[in-house]
Amino acid sequence: MNLPLFIAKRLMAGKEKAFSTFIMRISIAATTISVAAMIVSMSFINGFQEVIADKIFGFWGHIRIQHFEPLKTTIAEETPLKRDSITEDYLKHLDNIESVSTYVTKSAILNANGTIEGVLMKGVSGEYTFNRINSFLTKGHWPNFSDSNYSNEIAISAYTANQLQTDIGRNIFIYFIQSDGSAPRTRKLKVSGIFKTGIDVYDRLYALGDIRLIQRLNGWDQQEIGGYEVVLKDHKKVDSTSSKIYDGLPAGMNSLTLRELSPEIFDWLNLQETNKYILISIMVLVAMINLITCLIIMVLERTSMIALLKSLGAKNGMIQKIFITYGVGICGIGIAAGTALGLSVCYLQKITGFIRLNEEAYYVHVAPVKIELIDILSISIGTAIVAFLILLIPSAISKKINPSKALRFK
Repeated sequence: MNLPLFIAKRLMAGKEKAFSTFIMRISIAATTISVAAMIVSMSFINGFQEVIADKIFGFWGHIRIQHFEPLKTTIAEETPLKRDSITEDYLKHLDNIESVSTYVTKSAILNANGTIEGVLMKGVSGEYTFNRINSFLTKGHWPNFSDSNYSNEIAISAYTANQLQTDIGRNIFIYFIQSDGSAPRTRKLKVSGIFKTGIDVYDRLYALGDIRLIQRLNGWDQQEIGGYEVVLKDHKKVDSTSSKIYDGLPAGMNSLTLRELSPEIFDWLNLQETNKYILISIMVLVAMINLITCLIIMVLERTSMIALLKSLGAKNGMIQKIFITYGVGICGIGIAAGTALGLSVCYLQKITGFIRLNEEAYYVHVAPVKIELIDILSISIGTAIVAFLILLIPSAISKKINPSKALRFK
C-alpha cells in the first residue's frame, strides 16, 4: 500500500468546512485559469502570425529580385531589368521556390466622380498566381490578361473604391505620373474587382493592373520589367533561400526578403511574440504562488497530523511525499481542467469568431486561432515540472515540526 498517496487522497477529499479545502479549490481554479490563458494566448498569437504573414506574403510574395539600389525606398518605381532566361531557369529549379513572376510598379492618380486618389499601380502578367490572393477579393474578378494588346481592367482596394465612390463594372480615368516631369498620360480603365487585404499600407496604396500597360507608358519593350516576385514553399527558410538566390544572380541585381522591405509589420509581429512570453510568465507565476500558499496553509493546518505521524515512526521523507503528492494532485487537476477550458475557447473562436477586433489596428477583423500540439504539450509539461520543483519549498516545512512540542498543545 502506498501510504503517502493514500493520505494525500484523504486530504484532498477532506472536510467541506476545512479552510484548507477552500484554499485547495482556489488553487485549482487559479491553475486552471492560468493554463487556459496560456493556451488561448499562444493559439491566438500563433493565429495572428500565420494569418498576417499569409496576407503580407500573399500580396507581395516572399522575396523580390530587382535592380541593386540599396538607398531607394520600397515604394519607388523600379529601374528596369532585362528578363534573363538563365536567371529565371536558375530560380525555378531551386528547391524552396514555388513560383516566379514578373512585376513593375508605377505611380498614378485615379479619377472618378470628381474625386482623385493617388495609387501605386502594380503591373502583373498572366503568369501571376492570383490564387494566392483570391481571399482578398471582395467583389468582381482580377484583371483579364487575354487581350493581345493590354488589359483595360484594374483591381482597386475597397478603401480606394470608397474614396472614389465607384464600384465594379464602372470606368475610371488613370493618370500616370511621368518621371521626366512631362504631362501625365491618361487611360480609361474598367474596375474589374475590389480587394481588401486588411493591411492598411497595402489597401491605401496599391492597385493591380496589366504589366504591358506600364511597359508601354514607360517606353519599355516586353523584355524590360521592374523585377521578379518569388513565392516560397516554406517561408521559414526565407533568409537562407534569399542568400542562395543572391549568390546565383548576375551583377547589378539584388535579392530582398519582404522582412527587409516591410520591417515595421514584422516588428509588430515580433512584439506580439514578446507579449506572449510575458503573459505566460505572469500566468505561471500566479499559478505557482497560489500552489505554494495552498501547501503552506495545509502544512500549518495539519501540524498535529504531521506530529502524530512522526511520533508513530514516519520519516521526514514520507511526510514530504504526502504534501508533494497532494500538490501534484492539485496541479494535475488544474492543468487538465485548464487545457480543456483553453481548447474549448479556441475551438469556439474558430467556429463562431465571437472575438472581434479593430482591423485597422490588428489587420484582421476576427481574432485568428492556430492550435499547435507542441505548444499545448509544452505548457502542460512545463507547468507540471515547475510546479513539482516549487512544491519542494512548502513541503520542506514539515521537516521542522517537532512532534513533542506540536502534540503538547493539542
